[in-house]
Formats: sequence, C-alpha cells, structure tokens
Amino acid sequence: MARKKPTAKAEFVLFNVVYQDGSLSSNRRVPNSELGGLDGDAPARAIIEAQDREIAERSGIPRGPIKSIKRV
Repeated sequence: MARKKPTAKAEFVLFNVVYQDGSLSSNRRVPNSELGGLDGDAPARAIIEAQDREIAERSGIPRGPIKSIKRV
C-alpha cells in the first residue's frame, strides 16, 4: 500500500473584515506565521490595516476604520 504525501501546512489564514460604513471585505489573507501565541488573532488587525494603507496609496481611495474582524 502506498504512503500518502504529507499535507502542506496552511500558509495563510483568511479573515472577513467589516468596516464602520458597513462594507465587507471577504477572505483577507494574513500570514499564519504572524498569528497564534498569546495574542491569538490580535495581530491580524494591524496587518490588515497595513494592507488597507498600501491599497489606498495605490488606488487613491482610502478605506474607513475597521469595525470587526472574523476568522473564516
């Protein structure tokens, strides 16, 4: 009987982000290596805010403040 190949560990964790204006951004990727430990998912907010700043710089359209973040 053949052995199964080991599955790769997920490199990213997906989050749904709700903004203050009610808009939703689905499946935002955050590196798995940045999460966990004592802080849990808390670092995800800072990473997503940094992604939003970079997107705003490129597009010229700023995002509003984040209301909530939920792991998918």
